[in-house]
Amino acid sequence: MRYCAAFLLALTLQAQTPTPPPDPFIKENYSKFDHHITMRDGVKLFTSVYIPKDVFSEGKSYPIMLQRTPYSVAPYGIDKYPTNLGPSPLFSREKFIVVYQDVRGRNMSEGTFTLTRPFKPNKQSPKDIDESSDAYDTIDWLVKNIPGNTGKVGIWGISQPGFFASAALIDSHPALVAVSPQAPVSDYYLNDDSYHNGAFMLAHRFRFYSNFKDRAGAPAPPPPPGPAFDFGTPDGYEFYLNLGSLANAEEKYFKRTQPFWTQHMDHTTYDEFWKSRSIWRHFKPTKPNVLTVGGWYDTEDPIGPLRIFKELEKAGPQNKNLLVMGPWNHGGFARGDGDRLGNVMFGAKTGLHYREKIEFPFFMHFLKGKGDGNLAKAWIFETGVNQWRKLNTWPPEKAQTKAFHLAPGGTLATQAPAAQTTEEYVSDPAKPVPYISTVTVTVSNTYMTEDQRFASARPDVLVFKTEPLEQDVTVMGPINVDLKVSTSGTDSDFVVKLIDVYPGDYPEPTPAGATRMGSYQQLVRGEPFRGKYRKSIEKPVAFTPNQPDRIQFEMPDVAHTFRRGHRIMVHVQSSWFPLTDRNPQQFLDIPKARNSDFIKATQRVFLGGADGSKIELVVVP
Repeated sequence: MRYCAAFLLALTLQAQTPTPPPDPFIKENYSKFDHHITMRDGVKLFTSVYIPKDVFSEGKSYPIMLQRTPYSVAPYGIDKYPTNLGPSPLFSREKFIVVYQDVRGRNMSEGTFTLTRPFKPNKQSPKDIDESSDAYDTIDWLVKNIPGNTGKVGIWGISQPGFFASAALIDSHPALVAVSPQAPVSDYYLNDDSYHNGAFMLAHRFRFYSNFKDRAGAPAPPPPPGPAFDFGTPDGYEFYLNLGSLANAEEKYFKRTQPFWTQHMDHTTYDEFWKSRSIWRHFKPTKPNVLTVGGWYDTEDPIGPLRIFKELEKAGPQNKNLLVMGPWNHGGFARGDGDRLGNVMFGAKTGLHYREKIEFPFFMHFLKGKGDGNLAKAWIFETGVNQWRKLNTWPPEKAQTKAFHLAPGGTLATQAPAAQTTEEYVSDPAKPVPYISTVTVTVSNTYMTEDQRFASARPDVLVFKTEPLEQDVTVMGPINVDLKVSTSGTDSDFVVKLIDVYPGDYPEPTPAGATRMGSYQQLVRGEPFRGKYRKSIEKPVAFTPNQPDRIQFEMPDVAHTFRRGHRIMVHVQSSWFPLTDRNPQQFLDIPKARNSDFIKATQRVFLGGADGSKIELVVVP
């Protein structure tokens, strides 16, 4: 499976549909070799190498494209060929030496697998290994042993393979000249796959770990896919609500036989377990040229590419450090046209544009010396107006911060009301706010563009909106949230959503029967915040019941234009289920909560005055 970002979807498809036939071009033009490459500590990693046949017949030479993956380098066997080589079919036609490697402890490779293995900055002996050293040792062996290579290597990977690509940047091998972390995991706790501002991403993590298992026994090809986890119902809201406390998941389903799930339950704060896995903390001035790729609507790693790009900038790259952000979900740039997501149309084949005009030229220039290499610092797709922008910096240099204040009467105002008032709602863990209108057991990969009218109608969601805009408002950069709140409990979540409200007379879509877009409330960005982490993500602090307090955090960047005639809307709520786990609304270790610990809480949001609640948007002319 080449595009491992869609791992769970792939498992389902494998069970339901036959494997696509190999591309005849690949078998006709490439020879396949399997190797067990020895790392510095003696562990051997299984590596499949595809070499263009004209290396042997005509003495030609090619650069190497490498992917290191925890999922699979299938198909296994030197007589079996894949449906594609490289990031897209453009690469197999152009011809590169393409290499896939099972990382240590996965499938055919020796050793023990560790989830986002910690980087070791002070290596004292060959036993001190990490993913950086494994990448270095792999590249060193390849350039010394693979016939017909030019001595130049590029590496790419989506999702967890994106993490391995990022790790290769640290203490990189001299032959590594081009790296592309794509939809990369950068920090499992800080707003990528597992935790967002302390709130656990329940539905995605449960479904993932019910299928992604640690290897049992000696190295071997992955077994044929078995039956998917049986939820017993198609209704995801029902399943997770009946699950009750997170403790029930361990007792009923995982039974401490799934170490990755258990690690999440044992480490609910940003402790050393998570910090040691934060690859971005170890970036140095990088020598390889870097193209970091992400999607505005990535449901798994929304912050990963933005964080990696920004941290590499801080570290001081010695060559190109480039960013691409488009209107894609997790790995969506690698497949399909990219002209829509869910109900929202983008008016352009953004996926094709990326693969043909950005990704392919990047590797062609730095690996083969073709093209002028005059690539934009940031290729940014601006949603709302649906256009690409080439920028010299990200966020743009001329951007200015503009405050929008939560005001009485459901108003979102550019001026703070003089007097302070409050709005309140009751948050009931027995009736949490769903993250989409119809929740299935399959996690929606389009929820980040979904219609929010169902939520606006709920009494436990506060709604604030502007009047119809008199001119376009273009937002490019992070969203700062500053809430003054109180709760009758000792802990509570606060979810903030930024929404684009279409005018009632918005043109109807084609074909007929598609979702009506008049008055559509498109989610632009949403994030939860677990209130007990308002002082520190490392050391939770209880609320004093009914005492005002502040919650301040930054939501991931956006590039979106709210068009003239549209409205800007903000939601504030205290659950987002089952996207995130339920908060008992009492100060305790949530994975150890009992079903009886979940209580109702009255939430108050303070509006206006000198310190009322607001959001801040980065607006460009």
